[in-house]
Amino acid sequence: MVYHSTFADEEGITKACGCPLLPLKSRKKGPAPVSEQGKTDIVDEAITFFRCNVFFRNFDIKGPADKLLIYLTFYINLSLKKLEGCRTLAEGSKAILNLGVENVTIPGESGFPFTGLFSLPQSQQEAELLRDYLKQIREETSGRLLGVAYRPNGTPNKWWLAFAKRKFMNIALLDK
Repeated sequence: MVYHSTFADEEGITKACGCPLLPLKSRKKGPAPVSEQGKTDIVDEAITFFRCNVFFRNFDIKGPADKLLIYLTFYINLSLKKLEGCRTLAEGSKAILNLGVENVTIPGESGFPFTGLFSLPQSQQEAELLRDYLKQIREETSGRLLGVAYRPNGTPNKWWLAFAKRKFMNIALLDK
């Protein structure tokens, strides 16, 4: 059984291209509303559910937050691929933080992994809002992922990096 987001029934959440702009526990600058520090956010859910959800080839979408969970699961998978060759936390930090700020593609642009998951932007403002949100959530996910992918002594956590070999929803990752 696939793990779904608990944010499925959130009302009053702004959306861009059908993607909910959920609150984040983040100090990074961006359009995401700020969440309470003790509360679970979508990034926490994505990291927690990743090792279970990555085994599934199909993902039944129950709400808009599940779309974001799918996007983050794919991003975590891509991040783990980048971390695979990094032997220290310092190397991993450099590789993954650069991945978070790379050119973020949005629906309608070539390179966006999930055509049909999100709707096309209706305006340039909506496109930039989604791009900024995805950039912010990728940066936040990258930072938090380092905390689980590496042990406190800076060595790789093999129980996490082993999942880099998995294909989420049978989608092959493109190496840039």
